[in-house]
Amino acid sequence: MKPRRIGAFAVSEISLGCMNLSHAYGTPPPAEDAERLLLAALDAGVTMFDTAALYGFGANETLVGRVMKPHRRKFTLASKGGLGGVTGDDGVARRVIDGRPESLVRNCEDSLRRLQTEVIDLYYLHRWDKKVPVEESVGALGRLVEQGKVRTIGLSEVSAATICKAHAEHPITAVQTEYSLWTRNPEIAVLDTCRELGIAFVAFSPVARGFLCDALHDVAALEAKDIRRGMPRFEPANYAANLELLAGYKALAREAGCTPAQLALAWLLHKGEHIIPIPGTTRVDHLHEDIAAAGVKLPPGLLARLEAHINHDTVRGNRYNAQARSEVDTEEFPGD
Repeated sequence: MKPRRIGAFAVSEISLGCMNLSHAYGTPPPAEDAERLLLAALDAGVTMFDTAALYGFGANETLVGRVMKPHRRKFTLASKGGLGGVTGDDGVARRVIDGRPESLVRNCEDSLRRLQTEVIDLYYLHRWDKKVPVEESVGALGRLVEQGKVRTIGLSEVSAATICKAHAEHPITAVQTEYSLWTRNPEIAVLDTCRELGIAFVAFSPVARGFLCDALHDVAALEAKDIRRGMPRFEPANYAANLELLAGYKALAREAGCTPAQLALAWLLHKGEHIIPIPGTTRVDHLHEDIAAAGVKLPPGLLARLEAHINHDTVRGNRYNAQARSEVDTEEFPGD
């Protein structure tokens, strides 16, 4: 794979999102399988690994720290703070957004301990806490850079206006937001803002949470705790409508000479040199399939037909429910 830039770092153009090894999509894989996946990614040329305090309420950082510590100099390590779990009196951990400076300092210290490292290369504000001016949160992260605990800082799920405010306080190296053929919100303003400011754009859920892999045909099969159960696009009626897009999409993948998942990733790589997809997987064969997308070439005509086939207007349902939408700062299309 060719390298792409995140600040001073050169990282693999397709890197690895580690979330689903511990969190979100049903039962995580056994520890030995997760370890095998991480090491296989490193062996295959992946040079950025993305985790967060939220994923498994610390379990994912602990996993990445334990497995990857002996190889720490071989990759760029990204994690996130400002969104985590707080255990209530009932013993249940619940997600909490907290961007206060003192909380972010504590989050970072906890992440450093779990990751078994002295410094985190790229540390994101996982969610902007709208009760705290973004300049205050970013200022706290900037002080962590000055202290040598963090090398560069990023933002997640924010608007172009917020990026500009934050960047004026302290240089932002990366912005991470959901981006795929069926989630095109970054195209409203964020992609251009990142390009203009020299900020890398890290695309999470690049294969549309499995939809663009042609891997999920019956949402009733999702486990009870799978986060997709709460997403409007995966509600049975909406998903049934969205499934009608797959036949045409798979035909385009065949024309491109690749798998459906590779088509989704190749499309992102063609959208801009500053875009870095971070697909996640629990299977080594899928990992190698994803990485091979770097070699897929898409002619302009096919790109145009692909974008016309799957886009904001052809997909049914919002990407987030009302609660989740209230927690992010990204631009929305009219009528959303």
